[in-house]
Amino acid sequence: MASAASRPRTAGSGNERRPLPLPLRLLATLCAFTFMVAFAVVLARLTLQPSPASEALTHSNLTPGSSLRAYLDQPELRDAVKQIGGNILLGVPFGVLVPVVAPRTRGILRVLLLTATVMLLVEFAQGALVTGRAFDIDDVILNTTGALIGYLLLGRRLSRAVHARRPRRGRAGEKSPAGKA
Repeated sequence: MASAASRPRTAGSGNERRPLPLPLRLLATLCAFTFMVAFAVVLARLTLQPSPASEALTHSNLTPGSSLRAYLDQPELRDAVKQIGGNILLGVPFGVLVPVVAPRTRGILRVLLLTATVMLLVEFAQGALVTGRAFDIDDVILNTTGALIGYLLLGRRLSRAVHARRPRRGRAGEKSPAGKA
């Protein structure tokens, strides 16, 4: 006898999921959008604020791993954890919120590509426009890693709960739209 937990959620195959009711979907999307806007404000304040005191210390990094090695070579482990962990944490909201706000961006590659693009734009703006800030490719890599973690831990599940997958047509064993096998 099958338990309620093992029964399919829809009349079709066990892989299909029913989306949340429309009012809950709208509320979830609105909340995710609000958090995304708040995150954008925080991101801008953290990354695009001038730091004139650091102007002499900044340099652009186009070599992946170079800044990471410099962080890890610091005598205080706390400083390395703060730099690396901070950059990873900065990407997590993208991985969680983007698939909920924009369902067409669902999928690990789409989330990573969008995050890398946004973070590259932020880094270009830092390097070109902000005093005391510089472009660092390692920041882009760490931010994108954070988005990957956020997507795998929560973003994928949230997106599936809010937005139903459309049934695929033409799979083996299924009838095509014209009724032919």
